Amino acid sequence: MDETISAEIGRFVAESPGNRFPDGSGPYFDQPLVGFAAAGDPLFTEYKRVIGEFHLTPAELLEGAATVIVWVLPVTESTRVSNRLESDWPSRSWALTRTHGETLNGALRRHLVAYLEGLGHGAVAPQYSPAWREFSDTPVGIASTWSERHAAYAAGLGTFSLSDGLITGRGIAHRVGSVVTTLALPATPRTARTHRHNCLWYREGTCGVCIGRCPAGAITFAGHDKARCRELVYGSAPALLAERYGVPHTGCGLCQTRVPCEAGVPRGKKPAGSP
Repeated sequence: MDETISAEIGRFVAESPGNRFPDGSGPYFDQPLVGFAAAGDPLFTEYKRVIGEFHLTPAELLEGAATVIVWVLPVTESTRVSNRLESDWPSRSWALTRTHGETLNGALRRHLVAYLEGLGHGAVAPQYSPAWREFSDTPVGIASTWSERHAAYAAGLGTFSLSDGLITGRGIAHRVGSVVTTLALPATPRTARTHRHNCLWYREGTCGVCIGRCPAGAITFAGHDKARCRELVYGSAPALLAERYGVPHTGCGLCQTRVPCEAGVPRGKKPAGSP
């Protein structure tokens, strides 16, 4: 059944008209990566300590929760190339992917919930749950009651980076989505040695290219300043570019392009040990 679910996610992304640039030049996303985490995985309880007591477990989102289904939508190479050329603001293709690609991601969340319910299973997209909340001031900075990236880590899809992004087998340039369901599915193994192992800086003390790529100065060797990043992504960037690009959300993504982890797990001097 896990293969059936993965195939349905892949089919939806491949066939959806929402996964196309307005001019028909190509898709926003390549074939998705899909992983599964057991709803009872102790890691979800651990997130209450790591992120905050407000972070919900799958069981708090859905009675009888058995599995968290997670997918990663890799940004296409043409869009990544366009963003590599930028140094101050995101490219138009990146901005269109941020707005319209996330709309597709939302449609996929809703589609998968309906698909699972049609099979007789309970399902909820945490992002659209009435319990979802965002908090601007927590010990870890801006946070919410459900983290798609942390769900992806739990489902064996990647590990975290110096910029706080998730480095997957297809790199760090992507969108993430998840659905909690009562359908029991086999969990995807987590093979990385640590939760930061795919990042060259954390693995062997090299790289740090994302620091120089950030136009807001939000990334240092001490980590990621969420507030400074947010001001650029949701403030100055759309204020300058939204009308020009014709989309309300532009994103940024400079730290996700022209970096060694852009399209895969960087090899470095030590084996990555990650899917």
